[in-house]
Amino acid sequence: MALWDRKPWERALCEESGLCFPCSGKRPGVACAPLMAPRAVPLSNSSEASPSFLLAGLPGLEGLQCWLSIPLCSAYVVAVAGNGAVLLAVRLEPGLHAPMYLFLCMLAAVDLALATATVPRTLSFYWFDSREIGLGACLLQMFLIHALSAVESAVLLAMAVDRYVAICHPLRHAAVLTNGTTAKVGLLALARGVIFFLPLPLLLLPLPFCGPRALSHSFCLHQDVMNLACANTTPSVVYGLTAILLVMGLDALLICLSYVLILRAVLRLAAWRERLKVFSTCIAHICVVLAFYVPLIGLSVVHRFGKDLAPLVHVIMGNVYILVPAVLNPIIYGVRTKQIQRRILSLIHVTDRTPR
Repeated sequence: MALWDRKPWERALCEESGLCFPCSGKRPGVACAPLMAPRAVPLSNSSEASPSFLLAGLPGLEGLQCWLSIPLCSAYVVAVAGNGAVLLAVRLEPGLHAPMYLFLCMLAAVDLALATATVPRTLSFYWFDSREIGLGACLLQMFLIHALSAVESAVLLAMAVDRYVAICHPLRHAAVLTNGTTAKVGLLALARGVIFFLPLPLLLLPLPFCGPRALSHSFCLHQDVMNLACANTTPSVVYGLTAILLVMGLDALLICLSYVLILRAVLRLAAWRERLKVFSTCIAHICVVLAFYVPLIGLSVVHRFGKDLAPLVHVIMGNVYILVPAVLNPIIYGVRTKQIQRRILSLIHVTDRTPR
């Protein structure tokens, strides 16, 4: 059918989509509409009321996703139980109402929030095949992941400062780090995370999204969502990199500096036994720092240089980044802190059977 043989609404639709068909006949003095390829229509707020994305499953293992989700669910249950037990133990044990353990409570709360913001949505995808996630929900999840990670990084820095003051300036520790100061540090960490990472979803919100909508993770990350935009993302790229460097990068640098000063103070002690005893108070914190920063660096390397890696690697690294700190942190501090051990054991009605 020729373009001039169509109804007015059909001609408007043809011109809008850019897809017209060749003429079956020819009217004198009227040119035939050429056959044109369809134009890519951006998936934006103007073309669709609620744009959506597709979460990544387990490539090549789609038929086994329901069974392979069991380890993920088990890790989430361990994270919730472990961090919940730490929070309850510190809450019920008056002897643990000290800055170091209040920081530990903040760490447990952040890990709980971070895991809960991602894992249940991933499990619903694996179990019920609800792969699609709306733009609003995706941006909210992205903000929570990055903001809570920034809060955790700040808490780890505060714990490093606590260790530095306790070892290098023990007489001033009680006066410098009070419970009130600890609460203010926690609020400052939360405010910094919100202020630095709230612009990330706001910069992505007005962008159009076209072409493939499939993410490379089972949750939304800034760089992952940004790569799907079909517009200039330079402001988002620059701001995202700046925020990461000024928050996680600066925190990591200051944590390393604090441990350099701690190590220098420890090496000044005369006896090796005293050195080991003092430095052993930092072992748990060092393990927690590694549990947070090693997956973070690994995920960043995969994003930056892992374009040729199998998609399954991206999915696994994303889940490791979310769950490893949440699972390991309560185990590390539960093993290293006898007060927390005793309180948790008393909560599950396990008595100490050691002979008197």
